[in-house]
Amino acid sequence: MAEWNAYYHNEDEDEEQEEGEQSGEYYKLTGRDSLVFLVDASREMFVKGEDGEPSNFDMTMEAVRSVYTSKIISSDRDLVALVFYGTEQSKNPKDSFKHVYVYHDLDEPGAKRVQDVDALRGEKGAQLAAETMGSGETSLGDALWCCANLYSDIKLRLSHKRLMIFTCRDEPHGGDSVKDRQARTKASDLKETGVVIDLMHLMKPGGFDVARFFCDVVSPPEDESELGLQMEPCGKLEDLKKRVRAKEQKKRTMARLNLILGEGLNVAVGLYATAVKATKPGSIKLYRETNEQVRSKTRTFHTQTGSLLLPSEIKKAQIYGKKMIVLERDEVDTIKRFDDPGLLLIGFKPMEKLKLHHHIRPAIFIYPEENEIKGSACLFSALLTKCREKNVFALCRCISRRNYPPRFVALVPQKEEMDEGRVQITPPGFNAFSLPYADDLRTLDPPQCPRASQPQVDMMKQIVSKLRFKYRSEAFENPVIQQHYRNLEALALDMVAPEETDDLIMPKVEQIDQRLGPLVQDFKDLVYPAYYNPDNKPAAKRKTDSGGGAEKKPKVEVSEDELKARVQNGTLGKLTVSVLKEACKQFGIRTTGTKKQELIDAVTGHLGS
Repeated sequence: MAEWNAYYHNEDEDEEQEEGEQSGEYYKLTGRDSLVFLVDASREMFVKGEDGEPSNFDMTMEAVRSVYTSKIISSDRDLVALVFYGTEQSKNPKDSFKHVYVYHDLDEPGAKRVQDVDALRGEKGAQLAAETMGSGETSLGDALWCCANLYSDIKLRLSHKRLMIFTCRDEPHGGDSVKDRQARTKASDLKETGVVIDLMHLMKPGGFDVARFFCDVVSPPEDESELGLQMEPCGKLEDLKKRVRAKEQKKRTMARLNLILGEGLNVAVGLYATAVKATKPGSIKLYRETNEQVRSKTRTFHTQTGSLLLPSEIKKAQIYGKKMIVLERDEVDTIKRFDDPGLLLIGFKPMEKLKLHHHIRPAIFIYPEENEIKGSACLFSALLTKCREKNVFALCRCISRRNYPPRFVALVPQKEEMDEGRVQITPPGFNAFSLPYADDLRTLDPPQCPRASQPQVDMMKQIVSKLRFKYRSEAFENPVIQQHYRNLEALALDMVAPEETDDLIMPKVEQIDQRLGPLVQDFKDLVYPAYYNPDNKPAAKRKTDSGGGAEKKPKVEVSEDELKARVQNGTLGKLTVSVLKEACKQFGIRTTGTKKQELIDAVTGHLGS
């Protein structure tokens, strides 16, 4: 029978992952995500920008490559495709569509595909694209039809289907009403099958007018938090990557629960992790001969008979009061079950009651799920507005998953924030802070240390104000993880050497010295005594005898016969370094160093000669 402690140990680990670090296993959804890049290959896309800026085609290939590499790292089982339209050459299944070139079918990303995209970058890439695909007539309807066929050929279950159109032409058909109508019809058919169509429009002379054609092609916003179609085109690579990343990443809930406001009054909400610690992926065991992934199976056998045990035959046991209590697994689950998963509203508290030391785990973001219960978004918005107006937080009991112990959480309201480009920075909703139990709060006895004087405090305030800067978490990358993935990328893409990683967390000493100036020396003069040197260790004090002279160790002399005997017996190494040095001086043996092995070699060579 399995030990009860082992059973609880595994469950505790799951709880710690879910409430603390949020393990990646918790985010898995049924099915795979899929993404199709539909790129305009017209001549306008290859025109260089002003002052040598990259063309729209170059920026698009950079964005596609970044998504490919991020998919390989984060979710290599997702499907990605790259399709060009408006080409002179045609390449698609059965060549059914003219001027459509399927560069990559819907499949998992890999190193070969990244190399293919790299071949299309830069001037050589533009020349290769012109030779391979060329630029011809445009039929967006045929391109969307071809993408629909790519989706229909996939037999796997897809949880999310998205199509991104990259173009700098707001009228791809030049005002041809027949082709416009065909494209709108095919886009409507795609959206009915669950495909989300996004437009990544790029800069063009005279501006890009979305209302001319594409406003009827793209999908509406997925929820109220999204601003929908952004009217300003992308003119910079970073803006394009940011927009693609925001659309490409699917918001995945950790759990969907009911926020119980009262008897019979429920609001469906989703729990989201706003920040997850980045870690290196775990190693995968491969079979040496075929290089296939090894899948492990666990089987339990009877210790006495050796027979295979079924899951129903395995019991849980706990020794209590010198007696072994045996329980079925269902009985253990029943004992552990406190209540059904959900958020139960207990009451409201002023924000002043919530202290900084109450924040013991990473906060979880809560947002309504209108698809689960109709009216959840409206009631949730009203609750959020009133909590912000009255400056209170909601105190709730939270059971995140089945058979999980309850925790008290504080739902702190958060308002929506936009940047200068009207892009949402902070969504509206509640941040759920896990509150500590009484056992978690301890009274500490801080050590008694000498306190700084007021002039020392004022001097340090000046130093802190000089070194203050606006911290942004996205500006600092983990150098260890970055170097790890660069090594993998260099290995997969057959690079000569991986790209160097800038360690952004290292202090910039030169800038710090320039900002502080003489403040550092002034602070040292104010804090340290005149005879103290913080850079060097103080010399060890020597013991003095009654006469005031230093005590010297007596020299240990070793005869030549004893050294020869030790060389023959192999016990020369038992002598200390000081004895060996003294022997070398005594017999005039020249040494090349002061290490013990070098002294032994010198003595052995001298006696052997």
